[in-house]
Amino acid sequence: MRTRSQARRRRQPQVRQTSVESSNLEKPDNPPIVTMADNRTMAQLLEAPTEGYEDAIVIPEITANNFEIKHGLLNLVQNKQFFGNDKEDPHAHIRYFNKITSTMKIPNVPNTSVKLMLFPFSLEGAARNGRKRTPSVH
Repeated sequence: MRTRSQARRRRQPQVRQTSVESSNLEKPDNPPIVTMADNRTMAQLLEAPTEGYEDAIVIPEITANNFEIKHGLLNLVQNKQFFGNDKEDPHAHIRYFNKITSTMKIPNVPNTSVKLMLFPFSLEGAARNGRKRTPSVH
């Protein structure tokens, strides 16, 4: 007759031990030396450069005759501008912008060209200037 502890021991699954080659875990003799190029903070290093990008949005040539952006569409885009504040959701802004700009179809004009033309009008403040906003103090 077996005791409970013997029965428990018997039920436990067998664990196979595997060997790990020590050569994979060894540290190199000469680790690379990392030097800093300047004394900028991590936040400054992560900041995207904006100099020289004034005309970053390049709109392809539109060959359609009598093409114009309707005033109503421009108003819809400017109605919900993105300022780049901490509490604003850039993804929600892009979803709204895509929803609005997808409602307009112009013969012989790619929708991407319309979006590229209108996008700067959807930005304001720090988001439009390309300047880093000042973080809010909590």
